[in-house]
Amino acid sequence: MQSIRSVLFTAAAITLLLAALVFTASLALALAGIAAVVAIGSAIAARLNGRPAQARARAASSRQAREMRIWNDGRGTIIDL
Repeated sequence: MQSIRSVLFTAAAITLLLAALVFTASLALALAGIAAVVAIGSAIAARLNGRPAQARARAASSRQAREMRIWNDGRGTIIDL
């Protein structure tokens, strides 16, 4: 009687371990799938955005060629750079 009980408990434990293994594997696979979808979506969104435009300073010669104009139109001083 003791050996039959041991065999049944062992079989039940193995069954529970296999069920836990399948459940854990399915959760891991689902999380990996979600992470893959988010990564692919992020990559596609990054490709759709345009490249940022580079800001460049004007050459020193073009700044010196233009003079700063200052005048008063009666409502305030206007400074044109």
